[in-house]
Amino acid sequence: MALTGIVGVGFILLHVSLNLLAYGGASAVNGTDAFLKSTGGWLWLARAMLLVAVVLHIVMAYQLSLISLKSRPVDYQQWEPVGSNWASRTMRWTGVFLALFIALHILHLATGTLHPNFIQDNVYHNVVTTFRVWYVAALYIFAMCLLALHVYHGAWSMFQSLGYNHPKYAGWIRPVATCITVVVVLGFISIPVGVLTGAIH
Repeated sequence: MALTGIVGVGFILLHVSLNLLAYGGASAVNGTDAFLKSTGGWLWLARAMLLVAVVLHIVMAYQLSLISLKSRPVDYQQWEPVGSNWASRTMRWTGVFLALFIALHILHLATGTLHPNFIQDNVYHNVVTTFRVWYVAALYIFAMCLLALHVYHGAWSMFQSLGYNHPKYAGWIRPVATCITVVVVLGFISIPVGVLTGAIH
């Protein structure tokens, strides 16, 4: 979970960085897209590695959930959270929703299957026309809020899983996880907000 989570966080940071190119206009976005596609096999290798990481992450999450459920077949008569927060307690559900969102996101903006006005190789146009539809933008923003919960707990717990949750490092692990979450989520949300307000057009 931790190692595939690192791959996921790395991809998310790269993805939000590329998304922010939208503020530079169509040439910045479409030019970067053309460059990535020009790498040929390297791009497909990166996609394959990411796909493997995502599948492994989902499989591990399922297996850990089964282990957790089997460890206590009888529910607590009275349960109070100790040492957990809302982000950690909703990881399963945010994970399921995000998996569905990723599938829809790919069908919408990558393949154009769900995009009514999709233009191949014109990423900027596809993004802008997508977020001009307010309810699509609202769904995207909601998904990013769930991503915030998932990344916040995941970015912290992966250090613990790898054995770095030590008093020597504890002082910076939580701030780093918080910083990653804030940067990623605000970056992603700023795109539909920018389109709706006219800052990106």
